[in-house]
Amino acid sequence: MGCKALKLWSCYLNSITSKCVFLAALALVIRAIFFPPFTTIGGSSEEPNDIVFIRNRSLSLNDNSGIRNDKFLEVPQIVWGLNNQKIALARSCLTARMLNRTLLMPSLSASLFYKEVELLKPISFDKVFQLDRFNSHCRGFVQMSKYSDVSNRTGVFELRKGSGRRWTMEKDLEQLKQSLENPIDDYEVIRIVGKNPFLWHDHWPVKGYAKVFECLALVDEIMAEADKVVSKIREMGMKQERVLESSGLDDPANDIDKAKPFPYVAVHMRVEKDWMIHCKNLEKKMNITQICSSKEEIMERVNNVIGLKTTPTVVYLAVADELLEDSSLLFGWRDNLLPFEKKKLGVDGIYKKYPYLIQSAIDYEVCLRADVFLGNSFSTFSSLIALERTQKMLRLGFEGSCEGKKDLRWPSYAYNLLDNSKGPRKWMTNMSDTSLRATSYGSKDVSC
Repeated sequence: MGCKALKLWSCYLNSITSKCVFLAALALVIRAIFFPPFTTIGGSSEEPNDIVFIRNRSLSLNDNSGIRNDKFLEVPQIVWGLNNQKIALARSCLTARMLNRTLLMPSLSASLFYKEVELLKPISFDKVFQLDRFNSHCRGFVQMSKYSDVSNRTGVFELRKGSGRRWTMEKDLEQLKQSLENPIDDYEVIRIVGKNPFLWHDHWPVKGYAKVFECLALVDEIMAEADKVVSKIREMGMKQERVLESSGLDDPANDIDKAKPFPYVAVHMRVEKDWMIHCKNLEKKMNITQICSSKEEIMERVNNVIGLKTTPTVVYLAVADELLEDSSLLFGWRDNLLPFEKKKLGVDGIYKKYPYLIQSAIDYEVCLRADVFLGNSFSTFSSLIALERTQKMLRLGFEGSCEGKKDLRWPSYAYNLLDNSKGPRKWMTNMSDTSLRATSYGSKDVSC
C-alpha cells in the first residue's frame, strides 16, 4: 500500500501542472523569507499588508533591562521652539524605547520654524546638549548614537506617520506595535518620515518625559554663558544689599545668609506681540479668560507673592526683547522689587552671539535656577520649567504638597491664574498624569 502511494505521488510530481504548482509554492516561500511584503506603514504600498502578530511587549517605564545598540530609530529634523523641540526629542526617545532601539542623534533647529523659515538651520544635538552625559544618565532607559554607529545604511525601513484627524492615537500605537515584529524589526534602521515629531501622538506618561529631561544637560559653552547671567543677577542683588546697609535702611529681620548665593526671582513675562495675538485667539477659541496677562496684571501678582512683600528682591524678566511692543517693562514695580532685563543687566551681548535656540536655552537655565519662578501655564517654556522644578522638590522630599510649607524650595507660580489672596497660584506639575498633553499644549490645571 505504501509503495503504491509513493508511486502515485511520484506520478503526480511528474505531471507538468504539478511541477508548476510546486515551483510556484517554492518561489512564494523564498520571497516571503528574503523579500519583505511591504516597505512602508502608514503610506502607500504596492502589496496589501498582511496581518502581523504582535508579541507582548511592556510599555512600563520601570523596565530598564537595556536597549539594543545594533538596532536604530531615525527621526526627521526637530523644529519649533526650544521646549517644543525638547518635547519632540523626548517623544522620539520614548518611541525608540518602545521599539527597543537606540535613537540616532537627531538634528535640532537653530531658528524658529514659523518665524524664520528661510533661516531654518539644523544644529546637531551634541552642539546643544552633552551626548555622553545623556547616555550615562539614561543608561538602560533610552540611548542615543551617532550615525557612524550604523553598519548598513541600505538596511532602512521607512515608517510613514499618518496625518490628519483620521490618524488616531489608536492607529499610531498599532503602527508602532507592528514595527516590533518581523520583517520590520529585522531592519537595522527604522526611519520615521512624513510628520514632524512634535505632532506625533502621545503614548507616554509625564514621568517618562521627566526622566528624559533629567538626562539633558547643556554643553559646557552654553552652561558657562548661563553662569555669567546668573552671576550678574546675584551681583546686582548684593550691590543693592550693600546700598541699603550703608544707608541704614536695611531691616535686620530681612538679613540674607551671606554664605548662600544671593536669591532672585525669575518671571517668564509673556507680553510679546506674537504671544498676545496667539493668547487672545486661544481665549476666544476655548471661551476662557485666564490665558493672557498684561504687564500690569503680572506686576501686581508678582507683588502679591508671599515672602516678596518686604524683602528687597532682584527680579529677572525673561522676555523676547525684539518682539516687544512696550519698552516700559522696568517701570511700575513696587519699590522693593528691582526688575532687570538683558540690556539693563548688561548681558544682552551674551545672547546676541547666538541663534534663537541657544538664547532660549540660556534663559531657560536662568529661570530654572531662580529661587522663585513665575510663568504662564499656557506657555510650554514655563510649563517645562515648572515640571523640572517639581522634580527638584520631589527629590528634596516634598511629596507634592502645595500648601502649608513656608520653607518650600523651588516654588513656582502661574501668574495668569489667581489664588484666593489675589496672588498668582502655586504651580506643581502632576507627575502622575498619563499624558504630557496638558503641559505641552497649555492648561489651567497647575495641581494647586
